[in-house]
Amino acid sequence: MAGFIGNVVEWYDFALYGYLAGVIAPVFFPTGNPTAGLIATYGIFAAGFVMRPLGAAVFGWFGDRYGRARTMQISVAMMALPTLLLGLLPTYAQVGLLAPVLLVLVRLVQGLSVGGEFSSSATYLVETAPSGRRGVVGSWANIGSMTGTLLGVGAAALVTNLFSPEALDAWAWRIPFLGGAILGTAAIWIRSGLHTSERFEAHHAGRDATSPLFEAFTTNRRETMLALVFASAYGICFYVAFVYLPEWLSSQGLMPRGTALAINTALTLIVIPAMPLAAAVGDRCLPRRTWIAIAIGLLGLLMWPLYAWMLASGGSFVAVVTAHAVAFVLLSVPLGSGPALFVEMFPECDRLSGYSVAFNIGMGVFGGMTPMIATSLIAATGIAAAPALYVAVAAFAAVVALALTPDRSRAPLR
Repeated sequence: MAGFIGNVVEWYDFALYGYLAGVIAPVFFPTGNPTAGLIATYGIFAAGFVMRPLGAAVFGWFGDRYGRARTMQISVAMMALPTLLLGLLPTYAQVGLLAPVLLVLVRLVQGLSVGGEFSSSATYLVETAPSGRRGVVGSWANIGSMTGTLLGVGAAALVTNLFSPEALDAWAWRIPFLGGAILGTAAIWIRSGLHTSERFEAHHAGRDATSPLFEAFTTNRRETMLALVFASAYGICFYVAFVYLPEWLSSQGLMPRGTALAINTALTLIVIPAMPLAAAVGDRCLPRRTWIAIAIGLLGLLMWPLYAWMLASGGSFVAVVTAHAVAFVLLSVPLGSGPALFVEMFPECDRLSGYSVAFNIGMGVFGGMTPMIATSLIAATGIAAAPALYVAVAAFAAVVALALTPDRSRAPLR
């Protein structure tokens, strides 16, 4: 539960802010003020592209030096408090330029904490898992992410439909953020009882004074680079399917954005039970890296025909649902088994530092740039299905990285 709940809070806020951004932006960044617009532009850039990798480095070092439990307690508090503050912030009409400055500061703190939350909780889950169940236990980190996303989308949809546009713009948008603060308080309480594992205590007593972050980029640089390549490629595949696909359907005139988002959100429900099932295969049947490589390789091969089908059918309901379902089921394999794979790649001394930095640069930077790159590819080539080719290249890179990664799914953690 401790590893699960923090990711629920993180992704609840992420989804909520994303879906209500159109409502929040005019409250803090009025279009008539160019200074406020500049603050918005650079603040959002910093939160996504600077603070997340910085948070990964800080929390990774802290977790390797002082324990995963302490890191998880701090990171969840740094997510919960800003969520509460976001629901209480004064507007531009009330305090002028101070409003966008405060909003950007809140998002910067959250970006810092996001950089440490997922990898810290995934590492804790896998390290404390019973023998032969590292994949299934580790999958709870991403189950939390998906659950939080659905809760955030649901909360945004609820306030949007319950209140008039005027009430939503004036005050009702704050309600789900205040509700998220309650969820965050529960997460803080659950994690307050966490204790550093015996495994970490035994290792920490005999470790030298070398910085774990330094070790991740020197002694274990091969593991860090392989993890970075895999995380980047996997992030591209994830963002194309889960984030960009509804926008692509809308921009190509194949389906209204609202309908595409509804299909995308509804089919996310199949991923939650699919993740632990996929992780169990990596625990009991196939080697973990082989299982993930098969799934991502198939995704790379199938995306082009799926995109071609959606285009040829004019965005038929069957084609769109099938494309989502195939992509989501195949991605449930790295989503479920990925946390254990990343943890198994690194030795104890710098595990969280290497994992955290590689994962957050890969997913946060390369993955986060995917919608922009996919749109640019379509514009540059004139090929409507260009995102499918981008996924194919990313899938190939992921398979190569996995082929060069030793399989340790049946071996004790180093």
